[in-house]
Amino acid sequence: MERIENREALGLVREASKAQIENSKCRVLICAGTGCLAGGSGDIYRRMCELVDENPDVEVHFGEEIAHGDGELGIKKSGCHGFCEMGPLMRIEPQGILYTKVQLDDCDEIFHRTIEKGEIIRHLLFKQDGIEYQKQDEIPFYKKQTRNVLKNCGHIDAEHIQEYISTGGYQALEKALFNMKPEEVIEEITESNLRGRGGGGFQTGYKWSQVAKQQEKERYVVCNGDEGDPGAFMDRSIMEGDPHKMIEGMMIAAYAVGASEGYIYVRAEYPLAISRLKLAIAQAEECGLLGDHILGTDFSFRLHINRGAGAFVCGEGSALTASIEGNRGMPRVKPPRTVEQGLFAKPTVLNNVETFANVPMIINEGAEWFKSIGPESSPGTKAFALTGSVKHTGLIEVPMGTTLREVIYDIGGGIKGDGEFKAVQIGGPSGGCLITPHLDINLDFDSLKKMGAMIGSGGLVVMDNHTCMVEVARFFMNFTQNESCGKCVPCREGTKRMLEILERIVAGNGKLEDLDLLEELADTITDTALCGLGKSAALPVISTLKLFRKEYEEHVVEKKCVSHNCTAMRQFIISPERCKGCSKCARNCPVGAISGQIKEPYVIDNEKCIKCGACESACAFGAIHIEG
Repeated sequence: MERIENREALGLVREASKAQIENSKCRVLICAGTGCLAGGSGDIYRRMCELVDENPDVEVHFGEEIAHGDGELGIKKSGCHGFCEMGPLMRIEPQGILYTKVQLDDCDEIFHRTIEKGEIIRHLLFKQDGIEYQKQDEIPFYKKQTRNVLKNCGHIDAEHIQEYISTGGYQALEKALFNMKPEEVIEEITESNLRGRGGGGFQTGYKWSQVAKQQEKERYVVCNGDEGDPGAFMDRSIMEGDPHKMIEGMMIAAYAVGASEGYIYVRAEYPLAISRLKLAIAQAEECGLLGDHILGTDFSFRLHINRGAGAFVCGEGSALTASIEGNRGMPRVKPPRTVEQGLFAKPTVLNNVETFANVPMIINEGAEWFKSIGPESSPGTKAFALTGSVKHTGLIEVPMGTTLREVIYDIGGGIKGDGEFKAVQIGGPSGGCLITPHLDINLDFDSLKKMGAMIGSGGLVVMDNHTCMVEVARFFMNFTQNESCGKCVPCREGTKRMLEILERIVAGNGKLEDLDLLEELADTITDTALCGLGKSAALPVISTLKLFRKEYEEHVVEKKCVSHNCTAMRQFIISPERCKGCSKCARNCPVGAISGQIKEPYVIDNEKCIKCGACESACAFGAIHIEG
């Protein structure tokens, strides 16, 4: 691709790229997000390319060009479509057909029936409540969403910059450079009330203004792509599926605050995101959208990628910048704050991936447009990773203020199997639980804070009545304790003591006074920990104790786990009425805890029993069950 020297040249590239896509009679977009790749979408892509080669009567040209050429058909790898439960996914345009759970064996049928003849393959369509959905936009999972940040994910080839440009990409940068002064850009972002999507909900415009007014003229823009929450993959999907949107947002921020260098901090566990970002940066540099004198202006900006080593604490701002500098990722005492002394002790804009991805849209559409979405105090949309005991898991985007009920039941399809809704963990290890009375609470920064929870990065883990909330608290505390950097005593020692207590409780050795001790430790850690991660470490325990205290008491007083998740508290019982005396359970018991005589009911010695469940699995008559 030739270098784009000015805004006129950018406009010409945009029109040419758009025309190429519109001239394609058929575009096949195969999801190449991490989830679908794991399900075999890479093989599906290669087979579809082979089918094109095997059928020369269909005019196709492959290459680096937009839509792989000017022919009738384009086979493309897209970013994450979001409907992860139904992957691998294939979208066929311009009809907007979405095929779900596509397998390698389906490729020939798709090519010969749908692509060549325009026939719908019904068994590959998504079905819900007896209704077949041919078009992606009609599926309830998508219909109930407002996909702004994720608009291009699944609809463009993330590995070709022309595709992003064809959708209006870099138009916001062009507008900022030629029609706005740096201070006007900051004013627009401030007026939009864009709040950071990384968890804290800090005012983005205010952060930028603080950097812009510093006396030090050497400044940096840093993107936090260190998405460490269990079950969260929003930022990863943006980096994989639409990297240029985030890059454009960073460039606008750099222009606004007077920075000439930026860094993207990405988890090393995201190899595909890193690969796509490297390619995006290389393509932007090649065509002159990154580097010196961008679009013929005085604005220059260079972008670097820094891979994190998987430390959860590096999601904290000062730890992240320390890691980029080559130091151990540990938070420091504040002030000075990142806006004053951040990366290399210089003023630094630090926002996460989703925050930067919102910026081009605000510049293009205006602050008023952004504020028209969601509540006044938390405008815009928010991406969530919907996981757990819900029928349709995946990546979603909804307006701020959407209720939990709408997310779980209208988009997620409700609780899967025979389970009933029990709780949702929101905000990951730094978040808290919400229960049935909270289903109609608005999902926004302020509403959740009042409930002792937080949006965090956007992880939503739905739990049903088969979930033990004490074990949930133990799981998150174990994660936090393992990920503690160890710098401050409250977090290093406090989380360790809390974990020991929780492990004692789930092992059946807890005492009532342990519950009071957990609360005391939680308060101490929250009040005295050095960084935001430490201050929020106890939130899962605090919220579960508050909402499910009876469940904790059952564990410590009755030595019983009603959900049967806590192995140490299981009591296996053989029903005399159902037992046939076949001895199969006794023969499968590894510790000889089952005794009896042939053709007579057998019994389990729970003093010897190690709770492995081998007997229950072995019984052909359903005679063995867990007490309660």
